[in-house]
Amino acid sequence: MTAITPYLWFANDDGLAAATFYAEVLPNCRVVRDDGLTVEFELDGRTYVALNGGPHFRLNEAFSLMITCEDQAEVDHYWSRLLEGGGEESQCGWLKDRFGVSWQVTPTALLEALSDPDPERAERARQAMFTMRKIDIAAIEEARNA
Repeated sequence: MTAITPYLWFANDDGLAAATFYAEVLPNCRVVRDDGLTVEFELDGRTYVALNGGPHFRLNEAFSLMITCEDQAEVDHYWSRLLEGGGEESQCGWLKDRFGVSWQVTPTALLEALSDPDPERAERARQAMFTMRKIDIAAIEEARNA
């Protein structure tokens, strides 16, 4: 086997618009080729294909892409940019962009808090996360240390 490539089905012939948008928003992202039916693009060195497949199927939260962020400024940046043009906020750091792709905007501080060796501290962080849409690192740390 030489490669596994995720195909994302776009219902409204939005493949090129989505890939171009991701290349504007995300570092290390570029459109590789567009043949009308498919658009090959790279996200951080990984190949994806956007299929302009028509209205038969819709993207949903069963598949998502996670952006790991180093600080609150990165969380805020990617959160606001990916919501541009009609995206939808969800819970626990998840959102859906205007093309229907689900994203997890996840600070490393959240991952660390959820894997705290003290299960009570980890649970307090988890419970705080459940109350959030966009992750607030300071609130996660406050709950973890309460």
